[in-house]
Order: sequence, then C-alpha cells, then structure tokens
Amino acid sequence: MPDTKTSARFKVVITDAEYKDFVQERKVLDKINADLVICQCKSENEIIEATKDADALLVQYANINQNVIKSLKKCKVIVRYGIGVDTLDIQAATEHNIFVVNVQGYCYEEVSNHAITLALACIRKINLLDKAVKNGVWDFKIATPVFRLKNKNFGLIGYGNIGMRVAQKAQAFGFNVMAYDPYISESSLKKNNVQKTELENLLKKSDVISLHLPFTKDTKYIISEKELKLMKKTAFIVNTSRGGLIDEEDLYQALNEKWIAGAGLDVLEEIPNNSDYKLLKLDNIVITPHIAFYSEDSMQDLQRIAAEGVAQALKGEIPSFLVNKEVLKNRLSLNNPKQNN
Repeated sequence: MPDTKTSARFKVVITDAEYKDFVQERKVLDKINADLVICQCKSENEIIEATKDADALLVQYANINQNVIKSLKKCKVIVRYGIGVDTLDIQAATEHNIFVVNVQGYCYEEVSNHAITLALACIRKINLLDKAVKNGVWDFKIATPVFRLKNKNFGLIGYGNIGMRVAQKAQAFGFNVMAYDPYISESSLKKNNVQKTELENLLKKSDVISLHLPFTKDTKYIISEKELKLMKKTAFIVNTSRGGLIDEEDLYQALNEKWIAGAGLDVLEEIPNNSDYKLLKLDNIVITPHIAFYSEDSMQDLQRIAAEGVAQALKGEIPSFLVNKEVLKNRLSLNNPKQNN
C-alpha cells in the first residue's frame, strides 16, 4: 500500500461526465494524494491523448475500447459511473491487468420506483388522458378498458437487486409476481412470495412484464417478434434496463397493430434525434429520457462510490464492485511466477 504522504501523486482522469460538480470525487481522492483531471472527450483519439498516462479512469459514456486500453501506460483501474459496463472492453482490460469496476447500490430504489411508475402510467393510460385534457377533451372513456391491479400477474425478466425491489413494490399494489431468472433458485424466490417460471410461461401469463437485465450478446433482443406475440393483447411491457433488450422495430409493430396494449420505456437503442422517431408517434407508449437512475441523493452516492472504487485500487486493495474478477488470477500469476513453471 503506497505511503500517500510521500509517494508521487496519482493522476485520475474523468474521460467524460455531465455532473454539475465533482465535490464527491475530490473528497475521496484528496485522501489518497490524487489529482483529478476532468475531460469531455468526444472521440477515441481524445480519450487516448487524455488518458495515456493516467493511473485510473472514471468513465460515464465514453467507449473504452481495445485501442484505448492498449494505449494506457500505467492504468490500474477503470471505473464506470453506473451499473452497466457494455461500453468497456472488459476482456482487453483483463488482458492488460486492469481492474474494471462499476457502481452498485446507488440507484436501486430510484430504478425500481421508476419501473413501477411506468407500469402504472401505462395501465392507467396517464399519458393518453393527460394529452387529451390538454387538447380540450374531458372524457375518461377514451382510456377504456382499464383493469384493476389486484390479482393481476406482474412478470419480471431478471431478478437481481432491482428486480427484487420491483417485486416488493408490485406486491404492495396487489399483483401476483413471477420471475424468469435462470441464476436465481426457486427457494430464493419463494421466500419473497415470487413464483419462478420459464420465459415462455411468463410471457403468456403476465399482465405487466418488466425487464431487469444487463445488456450482453445473450440478452440482446430477448424481446422480439416471437416474444411479443406470446404476450396477452391486454399486457404491457416496461424497460428500465438497456435499450437493446427489445427489438424496437418489432415493438413498434406490436404497439401499432395492438399485439399488446402498451409499453413504458426509459431506455432506447438510440437517442431520438427528431420527432420522426417512430415510437414517439404512438399513443400507447410512455417514454422517459433514461432518468430512472436519477435523484439528487443517488447522484451523490454514484459519484462518491465511483471515486471509492478508484481509491481502493490505487491503495492496492481489491475494489468492492470488481467486474472482471479474472484479473485477480492474472495478478496472482504475476506475483508468483513459479506457479507458471
């Protein structure tokens, strides 16, 4: 562990961030003798130039690809502001003996609340009614049919920390909750009064489906035409995770042709650059601009925990939220070369 009083100062680079200040990061990093360099890199070349001599990176949206990682001369850790790490080349980082760290726990309440909010807004047709009233139409009948929540089925695809909280909140409204997650045991779900089920059964029986998955090659388009056609015509789908989990062309067709009743999305595959974006033209969809994670409290937690991940790595500790645990084997091999003989 370095002597932070006498050792050379660390250089920590923020590649990009849209936060109003960096007070939380400075509070943490000042304690380990680290200089914080704040950049707003827009291209791969800008990232490489800004980070090549950095000891650590803090990243919000920047694509830290293989080329960037190859250029890092002494980087020990890359921390993503957030849970998802699909913008980071984890394999390349592991090969170069660099920790990849994310931030967990900071927004579980916010995202789970937002998922429930989108579900309720869809079911109660809030956006449709709001738009009608603002256009001078005072008539609840334009929203029919609306169904009672009690004893309806709420299906979760993915049952991690956020999915578990969504289940609890859905149950408070009287929903029966089921979940598809091959990594969670039936007994674990049963403790929380959640029924474990297969994906096809969940799609067929759920009145609301909420996605809580990371974006990987295995989960890309986990919801497409086949899955949408299995859903009830009265069902709604909610996504507060990653845009690529749903095939948006198929979703548009499902909503436009009324295969399903509606959708609530906080994430899209691409940020709409104009009002011609097809999903924006539909009345049976509620879209928010990737805000599910946000509250003033969660943002402070996010920035503080991200900086703590950097500090842990630079002090020679294993970061609390290490993503690429394989790197520990690499470091062990480097420290014990006899093991390779």
